[in-house]
Amino acid sequence: MSEWRISEDEGGALAARWWQWARSAPESLSPVADTTGEHAAGRQPGDVWFLAGTYGGRVVRRCEIPADRPVFFPVLNVHHPKLHSRTPLALDVSFAKAYLNGAPLPLREFTTRPFRLGLQMHLAWGLWAGLAPLSAGQYVLEIKAATTGGFGVDTTYHLTVVNG
Repeated sequence: MSEWRISEDEGGALAARWWQWARSAPESLSPVADTTGEHAAGRQPGDVWFLAGTYGGRVVRRCEIPADRPVFFPVLNVHHPKLHSRTPLALDVSFAKAYLNGAPLPLREFTTRPFRLGLQMHLAWGLWAGLAPLSAGQYVLEIKAATTGGFGVDTTYHLTVVNG
């Protein structure tokens, strides 16, 4: 298991792509609203595998991911239309952690350049983690974070990594 080394520019671009991916599905197929992992594979790009965040609270998901792609996911993130650029973009984080099979993962802070969501340009900020492609097998990814305002996430992914 190794960390995927992501440059600042690459991380901001991936964060923008993640938001476009996460918002590309109707709510009934949304990977973010999904509580089981059944929508995790929808509309995945060919060069990276995105894992969804949540709208808060506890979620346990099970999904298969390919062994040949790096993985990118948020621990905490936020976006808003660029028109509201006076709105603070970063969250006031109380704690943020991610673990793969019990081993802590390094988190990176990325802010996007303006990107399109629907008809509007948006900006986004977040704490993210990335993994180099994983070997075939079973993994448990745990994501735990909270803001000082009381918003929190507690997500467990049971990942089955499969060879293509």
